[in-house]
Amino acid sequence: MAEVNPFASAQQEIKRAVSRLGLHPAVYEILKQPLKVLTVVIPVEMDDGTIQVFTGYRVQHNSALGPAKGGIRFHPDVTLEEVKALAMWMTFKCAVVGLPYGGGKGGVICNPKELSPGELERLSRGYVRAVAEILGPEKDVPAPDVYTNPRIMAWMMDEFSRYKGFNEFGVITGKPLIVGGSAGRNEATARGCAIVVREAAKMLGIPLAGATVAVQGFGNAGSIVARLLHEMGCRIVAVVDSTGGACDTAGMDPVKLRDHKTKTGSVKGFPGSKPISSAELLTLDCDILVPAALENQITASVAGQVRAKIVAEAANGPTTPEGDRILNQKGIFVIPDILASAGGVTVSYFEWVQNNMGYYWTEEEVNRRLEEIMVRGFHEVVTMRKLGRDVDMRLAAYMVAVKRVAEAMEVRGWLGRAARMTAPRAEALPA
Repeated sequence: MAEVNPFASAQQEIKRAVSRLGLHPAVYEILKQPLKVLTVVIPVEMDDGTIQVFTGYRVQHNSALGPAKGGIRFHPDVTLEEVKALAMWMTFKCAVVGLPYGGGKGGVICNPKELSPGELERLSRGYVRAVAEILGPEKDVPAPDVYTNPRIMAWMMDEFSRYKGFNEFGVITGKPLIVGGSAGRNEATARGCAIVVREAAKMLGIPLAGATVAVQGFGNAGSIVARLLHEMGCRIVAVVDSTGGACDTAGMDPVKLRDHKTKTGSVKGFPGSKPISSAELLTLDCDILVPAALENQITASVAGQVRAKIVAEAANGPTTPEGDRILNQKGIFVIPDILASAGGVTVSYFEWVQNNMGYYWTEEEVNRRLEEIMVRGFHEVVTMRKLGRDVDMRLAAYMVAVKRVAEAMEVRGWLGRAARMTAPRAEALPA
């Protein structure tokens, strides 16, 4: 099977939404490409005194609603096409839940597992110096992503502050609490996913008490969403990570699973469980399937075998377009990535707001505000699904998001006179 191009997939979703909304073609022409793409080379002195040169990217997809927002990933397989797709997804992830941001994304081609802490710090600071001219609380606000973490964000914030000559905490989110991080940020992506799963189950009449859950990917998001759903009464029957899996139809305690992974490096071999592969987990008979790993996991061939009632995409782009069509034909309720994984960027927004105010909220306040935004976002997408004559949830989510971005572009005068005649009004969104 040919590899799915994530950027082309994202473009396809935008085109579907623009067409279904009846918008002027200018909307798609603007949204199908990022507004700014920066490629940089980053020379880093290694511990042995040699110089190694790394390639990095920062992409700003759209800024109609506000500053670009999106993470920075360190990974050996980073490509410009992937970063462009992720920046595009961020535009609509922010818009679907009503955040005042556009989409951005960054990446560095490297294997952080092969770098010492000193080399990693020098690479992180070098990346910020290379892209500093396009960063800032009012321009572009990065965050952690694959293989980056609060410690790396602190280095990056510090380097940008040196560049500016004063503390600029609001340039980066996902920081440690002591330097302007937000309470609740660590659990935000998973908590947002669990909230929309709860709302979907309620709407579909699926009792969470005893509902069976399978989670692909047991990193930060996957392990926490498993714990939160377990606390809601669900039964965690299968989990996998990059090295193996564990399955027990009687249910497993996700906290003990996480402890087992911490001790052994994997969930495999969890006491009382049987091994399960990632492919087997995706097609397991369960109520709720949470893909929380990488892109393009649920392909057409996999989708035909999926037996879950709800698929909640905690990862970015885990389902291919062909796989998505098959899931919808089978009547499986898909909570798309731009909605299901929006909790992280929502609390990143809260962190940015708190940095700008210089006043910080309790974790209870953060979680309360996250609950409000995720519940509202979910029901706006469900309403759009009905108004769109039963379009699928992914298309409905893109319709909500594209409608908001198009309205912002229209009032800012980006679309020209002909396009302004057909641009939608954000206030026309369903309540």
